[in-house]
Amino acid sequence: MALHLNLLHEEILEHRQRQRDPLKIGIMVLVSFGVLMFLYYMWNAYRTLEIKGRLSVVERDWAKVEPTVTAAQKRSTELSNIIKTTRVLDEYVDNRFFWGPFLQKVALCIAPNTQLTSIDGSVLEDNKGIAVSIEGVAAGREPRAAAEDLRQMLTEQLAQSYGDVKVEFKALEDLDTIVNVSGTNLAMARYTLTVGFNPSPAAKTAAASPSPRPTRGPKQ
Repeated sequence: MALHLNLLHEEILEHRQRQRDPLKIGIMVLVSFGVLMFLYYMWNAYRTLEIKGRLSVVERDWAKVEPTVTAAQKRSTELSNIIKTTRVLDEYVDNRFFWGPFLQKVALCIAPNTQLTSIDGSVLEDNKGIAVSIEGVAAGREPRAAAEDLRQMLTEQLAQSYGDVKVEFKALEDLDTIVNVSGTNLAMARYTLTVGFNPSPAAKTAAASPSPRPTRGPKQ
């Protein structure tokens, strides 16, 4: 068996001890950690610069389109206000009451022996109904009966187109005046009718509505 002598044993031992020196190892670890931190910082700095560059591009693009967007928003607000106003006007037009058809129905009920002296009508608040006051005179052997015929005819005519029709006498009184109708002297009565109804069409039922009464001539 060969015998080996290590004459550098002490120097090798010292070298190994120097390599295992804790301070040196700690310094090496700190240096490595510092390098990693530096690399991490540089990476974040690069990403920050990249994000700032993108932000600058977006801000430049926004500066170009901002006037157009602002004008479009103002125009959109104006159009919305116009649409709202148009809807209000449409509702007003759709819900308004036309006096022409009402007066036409009243005219159909006037016989030669009845006259109207005044008509006063108004639309109730929130379009909840129509209120009309009719004044006039009626002539006949029984002038009160002639006025009653007018009231009934008004009720029938208005009920064909409107709902909740009510025609009532507010006043009915005989007059001392005698009038000549078609060569016949007839007594007269003054009447005041209050008419109320809903302008919406009356509900249709399965039963046929009564036919309008024909216009009557003066009672003889």
